[in-house]
Amino acid sequence: MKKVDIVVPCYNEEEGIQVFYETTSGIVSKIQGYEFEFIFVDDGSKDKTLERILALAETNKDVKYVSFSRNFGKEAGMFAGLNYSDGDYVIIMDADLQHPPELIPEMIKGVEEGYDCVAARRTDRKGESGLRNLLSRAFYKLSNKLTTIKLERGVVDYRIMSRSMVDSVLALSESQRFSKGIFEWVGYKKKWLPYENVERTIGKTKWNFWSLFKYAIDGITAFSLTPLKVVTACGFFISFAAFVYIIITLIQTGVYGVDVPGYVTTLSAVLFLGGVIELSIGILGEYLGHIYVEAKDRPLYITRLTNIDTKGSKKDNGKV
Repeated sequence: MKKVDIVVPCYNEEEGIQVFYETTSGIVSKIQGYEFEFIFVDDGSKDKTLERILALAETNKDVKYVSFSRNFGKEAGMFAGLNYSDGDYVIIMDADLQHPPELIPEMIKGVEEGYDCVAARRTDRKGESGLRNLLSRAFYKLSNKLTTIKLERGVVDYRIMSRSMVDSVLALSESQRFSKGIFEWVGYKKKWLPYENVERTIGKTKWNFWSLFKYAIDGITAFSLTPLKVVTACGFFISFAAFVYIIITLIQTGVYGVDVPGYVTTLSAVLFLGGVIELSIGILGEYLGHIYVEAKDRPLYITRLTNIDTKGSKKDNGKV
């Protein structure tokens, strides 16, 4: 019998933990030939999420948990779940039931067909604002043009992966993670499973516009040097244009004499060049920030409490 670990990152999900477990376990219990185990990762929740998970673990042998010392973010939560898992296959899914558990049997069929990964992909964004939908489309188009990896539009973290793929993902232990890109970068044979977006009915979303924007920037800069090349090209173009302008000005001065410089022209040039310089510094700073964070080599998370026997391994401090 093959084992499947279900990794569930949780942050302030006290309202939905019980419903999620009952719904999901009711579905997976009907799948023959597989043993399922839940790994709930409490990402430093401020509500009673941990208490709900501990209560489940007391009465259900298939419930394991990992609790962080503070909030480290969903990326760290997913990495920790993968790090603590030991199953033949691993499923990552959210606790809010926006990732339909009904897709798990289809995912199992996919791995039985020989795929290393079966990933869910939303076919719509029902329930989300038009602005958010527009920005999402813009991100996928921009990311696919600037990076070497190609992201399927609507792809989510909800997926099943083989043990070999999980080990490859864990080998990429950078601190600033963009898992959607990492899942594509490691390769392996994938199958996409389309589904209609499910609106959240329990709890509140933890993502806002600013957090999504920062996540998008991390996703692009983590897999592409194109922004740096664009800065270089802009610098070359502006320098060339300035050189041409100087030559033209010298010729005009020699032919017509000294001309009175225009205030608007000077101000426009200064503002334009100042904006380009600030943008260039910002892009360079983003990459330097990545280097700074990675150079410190801090753990992705710190485990405060768990019922998984790690036997003195480095899993408790976010290291493989």
